[in-house]
Amino acid sequence: MSKLKSLFFYILFAIVLASCRHNSDTINSTKDGIFAGTFSYGNFTDKIQFEIEKDSSNYLVYFTSLEQNANRIPLQQINVVGDSINFKLQSDYYTYTFKNKWVDNNEKLQGSLTVDTVTVNYSLEKELKDEQTLKSEDIVFKSNNLSLNGTIWYPQKSNGNALVMVTSSGNADRSSSRAEAILFAQKGYTTFHYDKRGTGISEGDWTSSTIEELSFDDIYAINYFSNKTHIPISKIGIKGSSQGASKVPYILNKLPDLNYGIVVSCPGVTLLESDLNYWKNSNYNEIGDDIEEAVNVQAAVFRFIAGTLSKTELEKLIKSKKDKVWFKNIWIPNLEEVKTDEKLNYTPIPFFEKVKQPILIVQGTKDDIIPLESSQIIAEAIKKAGNKNFEVHLLEGASHSMNYVGKSDFPYWSKLHSDYIETLTKWLSNVTK
Repeated sequence: MSKLKSLFFYILFAIVLASCRHNSDTINSTKDGIFAGTFSYGNFTDKIQFEIEKDSSNYLVYFTSLEQNANRIPLQQINVVGDSINFKLQSDYYTYTFKNKWVDNNEKLQGSLTVDTVTVNYSLEKELKDEQTLKSEDIVFKSNNLSLNGTIWYPQKSNGNALVMVTSSGNADRSSSRAEAILFAQKGYTTFHYDKRGTGISEGDWTSSTIEELSFDDIYAINYFSNKTHIPISKIGIKGSSQGASKVPYILNKLPDLNYGIVVSCPGVTLLESDLNYWKNSNYNEIGDDIEEAVNVQAAVFRFIAGTLSKTELEKLIKSKKDKVWFKNIWIPNLEEVKTDEKLNYTPIPFFEKVKQPILIVQGTKDDIIPLESSQIIAEAIKKAGNKNFEVHLLEGASHSMNYVGKSDFPYWSKLHSDYIETLTKWLSNVTK
């Protein structure tokens, strides 16, 4: 009888164990989750991920490539049949068709991307939950009685340092700096970026604001961030691109305890001259030998907008040049509706001549917006401050936005120059140690 009891309990234990294993397999084999890996084709490589979610009846899929500045881009036409999941992404120029299949108990996603006439295979692996998303916190702070909204990104393992992304030109909100905020949070830095006044969900109007007013928004942001995270100003650095970079020396002068500054694609001239340089580069091939004469007219338009040339003087110049063949290339807004924009007269050079903190200067050789000699002009200005703690890095083939514009075997995706993040990371590791 005792043997029968022992056999019974053994069989019962085996059934329970098998049931637990079955339930464990079921839990581990869900089709949702984050699938990540490397996409490669010829000389092109990129780290991509699909975040697959499922509600009561439908699947949702989001695409992320931080080096493409793409974060949780919704995918369309999602179709799930059995172990297959297919979807598409539409850009202004191409349709990207993804065909995928879950394999290895749904722990991997094997698929292919077809765009134009090219098909590329890839294999992505499901990430563990503790390896997935960083912790982020959306916040609101006040600057000049305006409510400005931003996001703090907390690293899983902090190195004790922080990086604040100052705002840039135009109506770009915090989404334009989200990828870099995440990338550097992944490297151990607590990062912060926010919607410039009048963009995203922040109050105010950036178009009528001066560079100084926008810079003080950044200063309020930095102080708020320091108080919120309890990270001292001395452990915080700032990074800006383009117009944002031109604010960096101004802010460093106002907050001398800041640790460092990173300036990317920073003009070494006024913002007006930078805009004019871009116009010249954009129209040079079409206008040809008459480009300098045309530049003088376009410069007059910019000077009127900047408030340094009268409407009467501009109209007189326009009248004298309107019969020129190249005149059609001149950008002229409705002069009756123009609002003076004094930001165009701003140059960062006087502030670089006073900055004492370490500075990293990064410029691309394929930047068609700022003058090519900008990085050298900035370096000479920093030397006038007696500051020897700076570096200049020219990235071959990098554009104004730091994307690589050289020959690519997969020209359908544009991504950051391969040396860009590494350049910033190496410099930061030295200046923050």
